[in-house]
Amino acid sequence: MKHCLSAIMLFLSVSVFAQETVVEKFQKITTIPQAQAYIDANPQLKPALLKLSAGKDTTLIDKRLLRQKQGDIFSVGYVTYKVLEAKESIQFRASYIFLDGGSLSPSEVETLKKEIMGKINAGENFAALSDKYTMDGNKTKGDTDWFYGEYSFPKEFQEAVAKHAKGEVFFLDVADKDWHYIIKKTYDDDVKKDITVLRANGR
Repeated sequence: MKHCLSAIMLFLSVSVFAQETVVEKFQKITTIPQAQAYIDANPQLKPALLKLSAGKDTTLIDKRLLRQKQGDIFSVGYVTYKVLEAKESIQFRASYIFLDGGSLSPSEVETLKKEIMGKINAGENFAALSDKYTMDGNKTKGDTDWFYGEYSFPKEFQEAVAKHAKGEVFFLDVADKDWHYIIKKTYDDDVKKDITVLRANGR
């Protein structure tokens, strides 16, 4: 009887130690259906799927979750989270003046750059200068509207705008096409991020 009781106790202790933690279980979950199956099988842990959006969900824990990458797992107190999906996009907006190196000599391009920058530095309106000088027929006073992606503007244009802060005026030369831009970044980047998170009590 004593040996039987010892064997039962040993079996129970091995079972307890063999149980996976919440973190270990979360490591195996990579899809929404898998997460839903976990939720259905573990109601005692109060699991749930959370859908959060940057700028919309603003509690401290929401902000922390929105800083994570897809696949990240972490615990706060006695609650564990896993980011199952993360979709992020960034849009930019600027105004520009385009100078066509195919129609102007290099010295003419440089002369115009200096002339236009002198007027900008003197406080003249960028939109009015774009109307006067741009050489691509832009009828929007140089405003790009919000843009992202290869079909919006040349890759070099997009990368240049991304590197600058709102209000900065800078030059961009696309040498292989002989295109020359004077660009003013007019808005802070518009960052959109949506995530789906699995949460459950336990660690």
